[in-house]
Amino acid sequence: MSDQSPEFAVFNIEGGIGKHICSTAVVKAYKNNNPSTKIIVVCAWPEVYLGSKDVERVYRLGNVPYFYEDYIYKKDTVVFSQEPYKQTSHIKKQKHLIISWCDMLGIEYKGEVPALHMNMRETGYLDPELATIPKQKPILLFQPFGGPGAQHQSDPYSWARDMHPQVAQEVVNRLKDFYQIIHVCYDFHHQLTDVIRYSKVAPKKNLFNIIRYADRCLFVDSSLQHAAAAMGKPATVVWVATQPEIFGYDIHTNITAPV
Repeated sequence: MSDQSPEFAVFNIEGGIGKHICSTAVVKAYKNNNPSTKIIVVCAWPEVYLGSKDVERVYRLGNVPYFYEDYIYKKDTVVFSQEPYKQTSHIKKQKHLIISWCDMLGIEYKGEVPALHMNMRETGYLDPELATIPKQKPILLFQPFGGPGAQHQSDPYSWARDMHPQVAQEVVNRLKDFYQIIHVCYDFHHQLTDVIRYSKVAPKKNLFNIIRYADRCLFVDSSLQHAAAAMGKPATVVWVATQPEIFGYDIHTNITAPV
């Protein structure tokens, strides 16, 4: 714990929503090291931090009215805007991203894990589109393809992250007799047969709440595997070119590609 904790600590977080969920463990670690410090988060996905008791206030990137006057000018403030992906330990795949991030900030890591905070309405919400589907078998939530969406990637398939579409279909073929499979995806992702395709654009916490209702979860390295870990829901996660030691969690069953 710091002997001279600042009044404010500003975290500037960029990147995808999975990275944001991962960052909640880092913010928690900072708060545990500096309990009197008020943490301000400026990020691309503020909904990840809404409801967090570790954070004083959260802003969306580019929408920070009176920020300089409130938190910078003549204030006892530290600002963290470094990029953990550019740290040696991350580039060389020596440590989990959370630990590399904490090392970069100079704080002690004590095993903090990601967390998602739901209010009463969010906790009980399930999209009516899914709630009205008769449940005939246990629900398998399936995300074989990830990514940031059509606006940010030129091809719907990433060899480094996704299951090959033929492999994904073979997985469905083998499991469809045992599970009612909900395929979470974007509109531009490959079509699979014998699944309930869910490509609706929804608020992220509403999307993540599907995890609560699933009997089993099968993902690639995606935002859903981070969300499942944050919600304490074990999943099976398939890894292609990324590694669970860097981006994954012990709560999951992690399946890696043969070396």
